[in-house]
Amino acid sequence: MAKLPCILPARNGHLGVVKALLDKESGIAMRTDKKGQTALHMAVKGQNIEVVAELIKSDPSRINIVDTKGNTALHIATRKGRAQIVKKLLNHEKTDTEAINKSGETALDTAEKTGHSEITAILLEHGVRSAKSIKPPTTNTARELKQTVSDIKHEVHDQLEHTRQTRKRVHGIAKRLNKMHAEGLNNAINSTTVVAVLIATVAFAAIFTLPGQYADDPENVPDGLSLGEANIGQKTEFLIFIILDSIALFISLAVVVVQTSVVVIERKAKKQMVTIINKLMWLACVLVSVAFLALSYVIVGNHQRWLAIGVTGIGTVIMVTTLGTMCYWVIVNRVEVSKLKSMRRSSMNSSRSQSRSMAMMSDSDILNNEYKKLYAI
Repeated sequence: MAKLPCILPARNGHLGVVKALLDKESGIAMRTDKKGQTALHMAVKGQNIEVVAELIKSDPSRINIVDTKGNTALHIATRKGRAQIVKKLLNHEKTDTEAINKSGETALDTAEKTGHSEITAILLEHGVRSAKSIKPPTTNTARELKQTVSDIKHEVHDQLEHTRQTRKRVHGIAKRLNKMHAEGLNNAINSTTVVAVLIATVAFAAIFTLPGQYADDPENVPDGLSLGEANIGQKTEFLIFIILDSIALFISLAVVVVQTSVVVIERKAKKQMVTIINKLMWLACVLVSVAFLALSYVIVGNHQRWLAIGVTGIGTVIMVTTLGTMCYWVIVNRVEVSKLKSMRRSSMNSSRSQSRSMAMMSDSDILNNEYKKLYAI
């Protein structure tokens, strides 16, 4: 401090000491500390406006001296929020209101940055401008072009990365759906096998468990019948029953043989096999239903024929509704698959960018459709 005797009194607002030092050596106020700040820089940090006035009066040229960061006394007073000192500096004719520090700020920029609204208003009143209005940024065409190319490059990279991530997610979903689809096909095969065995068992048992039994008494054989013949064997309803029941029996046995003998690994072939077998099981169920209805006319007799007719009506409604609904889903599925295939073919003829978006859309649609194919087995 021996080399800078005026800085400390100026900072602490000791007017008498500052006057005494200036009277002894007026140039002492021009000395700077390691930050490049003079006694005036230190004085504006304090509260004593008279010290600031005395330092300016002794040498007005020091009012615009800057420190190592390019700050004038006006910058520092603004940052410290000394409104009265800011007014004092602005009222001096030699104050450079357009001085810009190394941070690219005028006193107005500093006031706005530090949030001193009162000082901002004072500076605007005295016509102090921001650094941007004093020194607008110069345009550099080459630099702007380089920046534009860089932005486009990053945007394209981001889009490609986004596309890659989307495709990765779509493939992951496709893999999970394929696994679910394979499990569904296996469950369908197992279920069909069980149902086929059940229908075959019922059909086999029904043939040998007839109402009215058989002509099995050698001493009392009814006219027109032979020993061991069913009592209802001559009726048309029985003929319809035994024919349809036998067909259902053999269809079910054929399905059981195929299911237990053929091992299909490839999913497409497995799906085709399940589709065909399912349709055969539909047929077997229809045949068993018709055979049951035909036999019901024998069981109820002529006096209760209305009961058989009622059962026929109920059964017909149920089976037609069930099979009609299933056929509807099959047709809807086929139409959707056809539409998606046509969309993919059309997307192959479009531009590459459009092709990506269409392909992504088609992938997601196809995944959804794969899920809907559960209705179309």
